[in-house]
This record gives sequence, C-alpha cells and structure tokens, in this order.
Amino acid sequence: MRVVLSTWGSRGDVEPVVALAVRLRELGAEVRVCAPPDEEFVELLARVGLPLVPLGPTVHSVVAGEKPPSAEAAFRLAPELVAARFDTLSTVAEGCDALLATGLMPVGARSVAEKLGIPYVLACFHTLGLPSSHFPPGRRPGKQSSPEETDIKTLWEQDAQRVNALYGEAENSHRAAIGLPPVDNVRDYVLTDRPWLAADPNLVPWQDMADLDLVQTGPWILPDERPLPEELEAFLDAGEPPVYVGFGSMALRNSTDPARVAIEAIRAHGRRVLLARGWADLALIDDRDDCFVVGEVNHQALFGRVAAVVHHGGAGTTTAAALAGAPQLVVPQVADQPYWAARVAELGIGAAHDGPTPTSDSLSAALTTALTPETRARAKAVAGTIRTDGATVAAQLLLDAAGRERPPVSA
Repeated sequence: MRVVLSTWGSRGDVEPVVALAVRLRELGAEVRVCAPPDEEFVELLARVGLPLVPLGPTVHSVVAGEKPPSAEAAFRLAPELVAARFDTLSTVAEGCDALLATGLMPVGARSVAEKLGIPYVLACFHTLGLPSSHFPPGRRPGKQSSPEETDIKTLWEQDAQRVNALYGEAENSHRAAIGLPPVDNVRDYVLTDRPWLAADPNLVPWQDMADLDLVQTGPWILPDERPLPEELEAFLDAGEPPVYVGFGSMALRNSTDPARVAIEAIRAHGRRVLLARGWADLALIDDRDDCFVVGEVNHQALFGRVAAVVHHGGAGTTTAAALAGAPQLVVPQVADQPYWAARVAELGIGAAHDGPTPTSDSLSAALTTALTPETRARAKAVAGTIRTDGATVAAQLLLDAAGRERPPVSA
C-alpha cells in the first residue's frame, strides 16, 4: 500500500502529517510526504527517517518578511501553490493508492487524485474554513462581505466566491491541461462532503450542517522521545517552574519588543521566564538568571514542567499544552488562533488575551487568571480527556479507503 500526504503551512500544518506518516508506516504502508522545504521541516522528517518531497516555496520566505503578507501577495501565492501541487503530486502520486491533503487550502490535490483515479481525503486541524450554519466564515483575502450582512448562509456563499477568485483560474487551467472539466465551486470541491477534522472533540466540539459529513479523528500527535537540553534541565531544576513564552511561526510585527513585554509581565508575578526563540526571534533583555532562552525543543517533555504556556494559539501548541495539563495564556495573531484563545478561556484551562498586541500590563493581567490554582486544577482535569489515538484512527481510515475499489480513472 502506497500513500501520499501533502501539506503546505507552518509547523502546525506539518508535524501532524508527520505523525500520520509514522503511524501509516508502522501499519505497513509506504508513505511519501510532500511539504514546504523549510529547513526545520526537512529536519523534522529526517528525525523519523522519512525524506521530504519539496512542495512550493518555503513558508518562512512567505510569512517572515519585514512586512506581513499583503492581499496582493496572497493572489500571487495561490496560483504558485496550485501549480506546485499539480506538478509535484502528479509525479509523486503516480501508482499510489490514496492521497491526503491538508494545510493552506490544498487546491490541486483532489484534481490530481481524480486524474489518477485514487481516493482523496481533505483533512483540517480546525473548523475555520468548514461551512457551518452555526458560525460565519473566517477572513480570506479578496472582496470582503458587507459589515451589514449577517445571514450566515450568504456569508458562506461569499466565502466560496473569494476562494474562487483566489484559486479558480489556476485550478481550472491546470485541470483543462490534464483533460478534466472545470469546477464551479473550488472550496467545496477541495473540502469534499466528508472532510476529516484532526482535533480533539473536547477542544473543538463540532456542530455540523446536515450536508457535511465530517469525520473527527482526534489530533495527530507525533511522539517525541528527545531529551531536553542539559542547560535547559539545569535551569528548570534551579528554581520554581517558569512561565514558557513562545509564538512559533508568528513574526509578531505588530508588537514592540515582545520579549521585554513578556518578561516584565511574568516578573511582575514573581515568576521565572523561559523564552522560545521562534520566528519572532525572542531574546533575553538582560543577564539576570531568572530567564532562559531556547530554540526548538520537545514540548511533550517540557510543558508538564512549566507554570504556564504563553503562546499564539496554534492548534498544535494548544493541544500539546492541554495534553500536558499546563495552564495557557493565548495571545492570538491570525486565522484560527482567536478560536483557540476563546476555547481555552471557555474550558477554564487558561486565559485569552484581548487582541494580538500585548503590553506588560495587559499580559500581566491575563496571567493573573492563568496562574491561579483553580486554572491549574482545571487544566489537569481536562488533560485526562484529550485523545491521543487520532493518528492511529486516521491511518486506519486512510488505509481502509485505499483498499476499497478505486474510482474510474478520468480520460
């Protein structure tokens, strides 16, 4: 059995796919992973003994410039990614038994699967882009809906139009080149009527529309057996548990000296500080011994040993902190992150910062909630409910799909 997994996005879009790849391999499948060729993703796959098949540009080159990506940049990136998927997946998926795609709207992947006559699955790690009668769509580049428009069905129809504007021309020109007819609604074609949601049901309870048969597998968690660096171990052992601060792939362009803001806020509570450098390039502000800075480390080994986790609200970090029973303070920046912030607060396992640009005072105020004994007790209780079998569930479902009779190959 041969399976292709495709993704494009930040680490939160890549690491779960690696977790699924590892589980598929353990079940006897041959797996190929197509992902953005950022060095950290190459290293991540190498760590589990899998090569990375480059797909599109590096994520860092797109999101980590001096200015945030503009709408114009999004309209340039969209056809580039569509072309990359048609070119890469058409070759890599030849002779394979199934194709799963995730990450930034993976336009092109289903068309390749359709041409090759193999099963296709769309997976997502949050509900932001899944049409629902219970909430409006998230923001996309393009013509925005009127602020006066409140009808949820209409808003989702306008969301589909924005996806068509971003991807429709590229998708249909590439489909025509391989002998496939055009699609009218790119978003719904990509999502299918049975997408997978790789998220914990307690963290992301799903209320679905009648016409969307969503499969919730649970999160895909990559086991991490790496020890913590000796210097970090020494820092952890030298005093009370520190407050961890890390913003992953977020550049934090709107924040002035975010490391200083975080350190001052945490010191105001008499706590030590552990900074994760990340793409925001957080750094120490002085030589006091109550602060320590690290690069990429094993969150599974670390989060159970900190007083709280201050982060951007990525799906992976939120789930890792929840699984560790660590109180959280989410400072959401973009996309699905406000949802995760609100969910953390609703569950009582942490606090949500109001907006993406904290000050020392606002962060300190939010930490007051995150650091209470009641929040820690609630975080510990919720940790026992988080599913850890999602990758196994998804792997078996994908292998079952691959083993069924194939659809007819398009002429």
